[in-house]
Amino acid sequence: MGDLVNLKRFKKRALRDQAGKNAETNRALFGRTKAEKQRDELESGFAKKSLDNHRVDKGASK
Repeated sequence: MGDLVNLKRFKKRALRDQAGKNAETNRALFGRTKAEKQRDELESGFAKKSLDNHRVDKGASK
């Protein structure tokens, strides 16, 4: 015969693992300093401006 297994224990372990993954993603998203947030905002602003500067208007060619 096989060993008896408590299914509640496996269920709880799966929930803990999922909660750990959620916590890890939240730490990555929200666990940043104010300076890091400002730096990321500036970098995204520079990237957006650069992209807009390289835009080709199709209606202005005529």
